[in-house]
Amino acid sequence: MTEENILNASANVGIIGMGYVGLPLAVEVAKAGFDVRGFEISAERVKMLNNGENYIGDVDNNELRSLARDGRLLATVDFEGISNCDIVIVCVPTPLDVFKQPDLSYIVNASREISKYMKSGTLVVLESTTFPGTTEDIMKPILEETGKICGEDFFLAFSPERVDPGNQSFKTGNTPKVVGGCGVKSTSLAKAFYEKVLHAPIFVVNSPREAEMTKILENTFRIVNIALANEMAIVAERMGINIWEVIDAASTKPFGFMPFYPGPGVGGHCIPIDPFYLTYIARKYDYHTRLIELAGEINNSMPEYVVERLMKLLNAQKKCLNGSKVVLIGLAYKNDISDLRESPALDVLRILEENGALVNIVDPYIQHFDWHGTKRETSELTNDLLSKSDAVVITTAHMKNIDYDLIVDNAPLVLDTRSILRKLKIDKRENVSLL
Repeated sequence: MTEENILNASANVGIIGMGYVGLPLAVEVAKAGFDVRGFEISAERVKMLNNGENYIGDVDNNELRSLARDGRLLATVDFEGISNCDIVIVCVPTPLDVFKQPDLSYIVNASREISKYMKSGTLVVLESTTFPGTTEDIMKPILEETGKICGEDFFLAFSPERVDPGNQSFKTGNTPKVVGGCGVKSTSLAKAFYEKVLHAPIFVVNSPREAEMTKILENTFRIVNIALANEMAIVAERMGINIWEVIDAASTKPFGFMPFYPGPGVGGHCIPIDPFYLTYIARKYDYHTRLIELAGEINNSMPEYVVERLMKLLNAQKKCLNGSKVVLIGLAYKNDISDLRESPALDVLRILEENGALVNIVDPYIQHFDWHGTKRETSELTNDLLSKSDAVVITTAHMKNIDYDLIVDNAPLVLDTRSILRKLKIDKRENVSLL
């Protein structure tokens, strides 16, 4: 495979993993003129994709339907099709286990499948977030087990995904890309591919390790600053200070300050997970990442703090949490999406019910969800539900499909952990408290 195959879009592209990262990328690659095959372990997803049915919010339904109809984007559970691919991109999950240790099994399994069928000249790109060294120390040896040599018989690079579900300004197609390859040829091929596919700058680093560390730094920056905002909120509340006014005031400084906001915790596929990949690998180099771990502790404690605040507010009305009817507004980890991954709202729900609260959940983007092995339904936001409740807790700041005036007008008590009511200028009521 040569750069000419990339420039004229004659290269066949395979993408392993058709989730929040893989499917939007597959659409962009197909739109650039490549034939794309999505490799999935989920037969249900494969069936939906081949029928042109979308299950990812950031993907345009009509675009997907058109690409599937024209055969430019098709999916399969048969990994033998990798043998027909000139470029293979790995977009598989990289979760943490219960001990917050990296689970690389998805990357390892994908690498083994590639090694079985990969033809000479193939470009392999890992996009899954992981710790520095994964591409070269774990993936590369697996791909070389068949005797093929990296840089000669195949080419290997890392380019971190930067998906931000629900972001209306930056999506896969226009978000700048970082690329680091195992050698000059691997880097140049990966750079040429992304330049062909994306409408965004491509920034090249020296090796996969720098590219892997780039993604870790981006999200460590966020988890640490969110933890600072959360800790400031706790201190400010005890001192009787409005932290939201403080952040607004500090934001008037035109240099040296970037606003971050407190909340019920952090969620999603990146921020709560990625920094702990660095924490893990740093131990190999005899270093303890104290700041990252402390930030994780602070953010993980916020659901408990939310419930404690609610208890105090109910106590002020001579009510206890045990037996109180609580309406939880929002389960998704961020506004206007249905993504539940690592959502702090789930922890708030768990703690509320452990303390005897009777909880109804309202989320216009989620009709039902798995809860301790059973399917649990969400509720419709109504005047009756609000007026019969003892408290409402806003855990996700959905900007659409939630009537916040209805909440403020009818709920006896509202705890807003996202400051959405302040943003809408309806927070100046006696029944409203901000985190």
